[in-house]
Amino acid sequence: MKTSEIIQELDIPRHKLYYLEQKGYVKPKRIPMGDLEARVFSKQDFLRVKYIWKYLQQGYKHKAAFAMAERDLKMKSAG
Repeated sequence: MKTSEIIQELDIPRHKLYYLEQKGYVKPKRIPMGDLEARVFSKQDFLRVKYIWKYLQQGYKHKAAFAMAERDLKMKSAG
């Protein structure tokens, strides 16, 4: 998924999405487009952002939101 698609789908601010990338919580592929680079997020990255964003909106700090998102992803893949 492209950055704009994630922003639209999850209603997450662009700077929050980039912050999650900066912290290493998600690692989108970077595809050169002239002088710029486009970010392409995997389905797993999308789900991780979705869960992290859910917990951030509930008032959790980034580290806790990431930990809970990882737990949710493990439960989803196991179940």
